[in-house]
Amino acid sequence: MKLRFWIDSETGLPHVYDHGVTEAEVGQVLSRPKLNFPQGKQSRIVLGQTSAGRPLKVVYVPDEDADSGFVVTAYELRGQALKAYRRAVRRKKR
Repeated sequence: MKLRFWIDSETGLPHVYDHGVTEAEVGQVLSRPKLNFPQGKQSRIVLGQTSAGRPLKVVYVPDEDADSGFVVTAYELRGQALKAYRRAVRRKKR
C-alpha cells in the first residue's frame, strides 16, 4: 500500500514520529488489520499489531485507488484503549 503522511510543520517529519511510531509500523498494521471501521465520512480507523506485536491505532483517509491512502496519525494503544482492543478482537473471533 502506498502511503502519504501528515507532516508536522514544526519538525518537517511525519506526525506519527511524535507518537514514537514509524512509517513501517503503520504499513504493517494497515496490511494486517485486526479491526477496521469508519470514522466520519472519509476517514477510517484501523487497529492492529506490528510484526513485533505492538498494538497501534491508525487514522487514515483511503484514496479512491484502494491501494493508497493519507495517514493522519498513529499511536500505541495503552490503558483502557488497549483493554477494549483486546476485548473486541476476542469477540470478533467468536
